[in-house]
Amino acid sequence: MVREETENMPPKVRSGRLSKAERRAQLLEVACDIIRKEGTDRLTLAYLATCAGVTKPISYEHFGSRTGLLLALYKMLDDIQTEGLRKALVDVQGNMTETINVLARTYIQCEADTSGEWHLVAAALAGSEGVGAAHQELLDNHVQLVTATLAPFCELDEAELKRRCIGLIGAGEALSIQMVKGLCREDEACETFAALIRGGIGAN
Repeated sequence: MVREETENMPPKVRSGRLSKAERRAQLLEVACDIIRKEGTDRLTLAYLATCAGVTKPISYEHFGSRTGLLLALYKMLDDIQTEGLRKALVDVQGNMTETINVLARTYIQCEADTSGEWHLVAAALAGSEGVGAAHQELLDNHVQLVTATLAPFCELDEAELKRRCIGLIGAGEALSIQMVKGLCREDEACETFAALIRGGIGAN
């Protein structure tokens, strides 16, 4: 059993001298690898330390608890998705059709690129203390970005557009879950999400 467990462990990362920020980034990268290969149930601070080639107190120093680690992962994966969306939208400003298509495609593709880890982490955090506030903060950031992106292409007042964007983000998450589960193709999810965005802001 010990040999089998050792063989299944992610490769250790060299523990050389790193700054605190570099060490935290390394630990989060290793944590993502553990989730990708073994699932969230396997992720503990002790196992993370082993896989990262550091002592257990170091992982506790950075995250405090397993919930703290999951929250850090949750925010990191969301930041990656948001930054990817911002960059993709730069080249299509002023073009409604392209903006909507890029918004839909990038949102769905970001979920595909993370292999569903964002959803796995979110599910593992369900019911944990502090997750509600963290999720609301990230949702508010997404709503602000999507609202600002779509505002030039519709005549809805700000409050109504914001409510619709909240609904659209929920639809995008649901479609990405279907895609990650293999229940629809990526191109189908993108096309459906784009259609929902057009309908949601009256751009059909």
